[in-house]
Amino acid sequence: MVASGYKHGSQEEETPSRWTDKPISTMGGHPVPIVLVTKDHKFELDEEALESILMQDHIKDHNVVIVSVAGAFRKGKSFLLDFFLRYMKSQPSPDWIGTDDAPLDGFSWRGGSERDTTGILMWSEVFLTDLPNGEKVAVLLMDTQGAFDSESTVRECATVFALSTMLSSVQIYNLSQNIQEDDLQHLQLFTEYGRLALADCGQKPFQKLQFLVRDWSFPYEADYGPDGGHKILERRLEISDRQHPELQSLRRHIKSCFTEISCFLMPHPGLTVATNPRFDGKLGDIESEFKKYLQVLIPGLLAPQNLVVKEISGQKVRAKELVQYFKSYIEIYKGDELPEPKSMLVATAEANNLSAVAEAKEMYTQLMESVCGGSKPYLSTAHLDSEHERVKDKCLEQFRSKRKMGGDEFSEKYRNKLEQDLEETYSQFKSHNESKNIFKAARTPAVFFAIAVIFYILSGVFGLFGIYSIANTCNLLMGIAMLTLVTWFYVRYSGEMVEFGSQLDELANFLWENVMKPVYELFMETSLQRAAILAAERAAASAVGSPHVNGKVKHS
Repeated sequence: MVASGYKHGSQEEETPSRWTDKPISTMGGHPVPIVLVTKDHKFELDEEALESILMQDHIKDHNVVIVSVAGAFRKGKSFLLDFFLRYMKSQPSPDWIGTDDAPLDGFSWRGGSERDTTGILMWSEVFLTDLPNGEKVAVLLMDTQGAFDSESTVRECATVFALSTMLSSVQIYNLSQNIQEDDLQHLQLFTEYGRLALADCGQKPFQKLQFLVRDWSFPYEADYGPDGGHKILERRLEISDRQHPELQSLRRHIKSCFTEISCFLMPHPGLTVATNPRFDGKLGDIESEFKKYLQVLIPGLLAPQNLVVKEISGQKVRAKELVQYFKSYIEIYKGDELPEPKSMLVATAEANNLSAVAEAKEMYTQLMESVCGGSKPYLSTAHLDSEHERVKDKCLEQFRSKRKMGGDEFSEKYRNKLEQDLEETYSQFKSHNESKNIFKAARTPAVFFAIAVIFYILSGVFGLFGIYSIANTCNLLMGIAMLTLVTWFYVRYSGEMVEFGSQLDELANFLWENVMKPVYELFMETSLQRAAILAAERAAASAVGSPHVNGKVKHS
C-alpha cells in the first residue's frame, strides 16, 4: 500500500517559500497553507495567503472549480495531487504523465508512518481552463491534513474534513482497500446539514463526492477503475430492510446531499513505492497497472468536459466570493466543539448574502463610474441624484433576484446594509463630482477677491468724504482679504497647510451662503421686479399709443 509517498527529490533549483519553511521548486507554484492549526488545536485562516491566490486580477472574476482530497493520514493524498498538478501543467498534451525518470514534485509528501501535511493547503498556481461551452474557469487544487493520526483530536479531523467538503466542488474521499461503514458515518454531519439546506433552498448543497479506494485487493469481485467502483458503491449504499433504520437513513441522506456520487478502484502502486526509502516518485518505480488507471482517473476528474464548477444555492461561485465563504466557515469551526448543522447553514447563508451584497456594490460602482467617473464631465446635482436612484434601484433588484439562502427575513438585514453602503458610496461620487465644478472650485478665491474689491471701493468713498478712520479700516480689511487670497493659492499649489486651506474654504462657503449670496439674490430679485414694472409700463403705453420719452411714459 502506498503511504503518502516518499520525500521527493528534485534536480531543479529550489528556493525558500514565504508560506513554508521547506524549499519549493521555482517552476510554477507552491503549496500555500491557508487554514492553520494552532498548538491548542484551534483553526485560523490566513486571509493574506488566501487572497494572494484568489484575488489576483486575472483570477478573481472567474468561476471556480475546487478539487480537494481528504481522508485518513498516510494514504497518499499529496502523492496523488502531484499527479493532478502534472496533468494540469501539461495540458493539452496526451503525454501528461511524463517520462519514467522524472521525479514527482509539487505538494510535499514523504514515506513513513508519520504525517506530513497539516491544516489545509492550496496550490498557489491557479489553472485557467476553457470549458466546452467557452467559459473560462479557475481550477484550484487543495490538500488536507490526514485524519486520525496520533497528534490530532477527533474534532480536528472532523473539522478539516468538513471544511474540505463544504468548500470543494469535487471532494475526493481517499480510502484504503475498501469502503467501510465508519467511512460512511464520517459523512453524517453533512447529511444533517444537507437536510436543512434542501429544506431552505431546494438545492442539493454538495456537488461531486468521489470515493477513491486505494490498493483495492479484490479485482476478482470488482474490476479496477470506475466500473468496478460503481459496482462496489452500489453495494455499500444499498438500502435493505435488514439494516438498522439509522443506517438506512444515513444512506438516503448521503444520496440526497450530493449531486453526483461515484467511486474509483485503484490498484497497488508496487512494493518499491511502499518500501524503498529513496523513492522520489519516478514513474519507472511504479507498477504499470497503477499508471494505467491513473491515466483514467485524473482526466476523468480534470478534463475540461468533466470539470465541476463550484455552486452554492444553485449559484456559481467566483474566486473573490470564495474568500467570504472561507471566512464564514472558519468562524463557526473555531470553537471547542463541532458546530451544529444549523450553524453551518447560517454561516453559508451569511456568506451567500454577503457575496450578493458585494456583487451589487461592485455593479453600482461600475455603473456610477460610467456616469460620473474621473474622465466624465461635471453633472448637475439634480441629474446626478436621478442617476443615483436609477442605478441604486437596478442594483437592489439584482440583489433581490440573486438566489440566496436563509429566506427573505434573513436577507432583509443584508439588503438594508446594501442600501446604506450604496448611499455612502454615492456621497463619495457626489463629492468627486462637485470637485469638477470649476465655479465651485473657484468660489474661495472669488469670495476673497470680491471682498478685497468691495473694501477697496469703500475705502475710496470714505476717503473722498474725509472719513479717514473708516477708510483706513476698509484698507486693513482689504489687505487681510488679499493676504488670505495669496495664502489660499499657496496652500492649493504647494500641498502644505492643508487643514488651514480647508478652513479657508469653509469660511468662503459661509460668507457666500450667508452674506454674499442673499445680497446677490436680493439685488437680482429687486432688479427683476423693476424690469417687470418697466416692461408693464411700456406695454401699457404701447397699447394706448402714447409716445415714449427716454424710456418713460409721457402723460398728458
